Amino acid sequence: MRIVVKVGTSTLAHKTGNLNIKRVEELCKVLSDLKNAGHEIVLVSSGAIGMGLGKLSLVERPDDIPTKQAAAAVGQCELMYTYDKLFSEYNHTVAQILLTGDDVKNAERHRNFQNTVSRLLELGALPVINENDSVATDEIVIGDNDTLGAIVAQSVGADLVVILSDIDGLYTADPRNDENAELLSVVERIDESIMALAGGSGSNLGTGGMKTKITAAEIAVGAGIDLVITNGNNPSVLYDIVDGNSFVGTKFKA
Repeated sequence: MRIVVKVGTSTLAHKTGNLNIKRVEELCKVLSDLKNAGHEIVLVSSGAIGMGLGKLSLVERPDDIPTKQAAAAVGQCELMYTYDKLFSEYNHTVAQILLTGDDVKNAERHRNFQNTVSRLLELGALPVINENDSVATDEIVIGDNDTLGAIVAQSVGADLVVILSDIDGLYTADPRNDENAELLSVVERIDESIMALAGGSGSNLGTGGMKTKITAAEIAVGAGIDLVITNGNNPSVLYDIVDGNSFVGTKFKA
């Protein structure tokens, strides 16, 4: 299988913005094992701004674009250093690709991106993709990495998208506020009632929320790709998802 895994800032970092070492190490171990089993993995990783905040000793995500870009420039170095170090321990080579909206909108640039990813996968590398937050100003035209994950999956002809988040999946209500909220294990069709279940941004370090994840699911299922939302606290859940076993999360069927 060709699998796109999107990991959010809340999964990669503690609330302080500093790296969650235990979780990132486990994520890289599981992804390496899935590659060893013959699967092609593309990692769409948030975290540059969040990790940059930690390195710069900023406690909250800034509102102004220049500070976001500065944090991204610092954090992206730390992020790729971490991935390179951890994946190298399992003899896997990572490759960094930073995208802007023009790389998706412009046909020639989009083709170049597709060709690069395809060749990297042929060579056995593991592409790590993020929005180029240090120069992009329209998010900070893609908007968020949930959407980016679905666009990447569509672009590279993936079989599956998995979004690792700080919540188990899509609930009938916000489980943080409603103890009667129930997890939806499968969504067969995205309609107005499903969209109505989305809320706002999840954490103060990230940009996403359930709304962006459902938007990503619309893109993925429209391209014939299953999308799963699950909690990133336990990266080993990826084994069950890939094997088609039961797991805690929500599956949006293509």
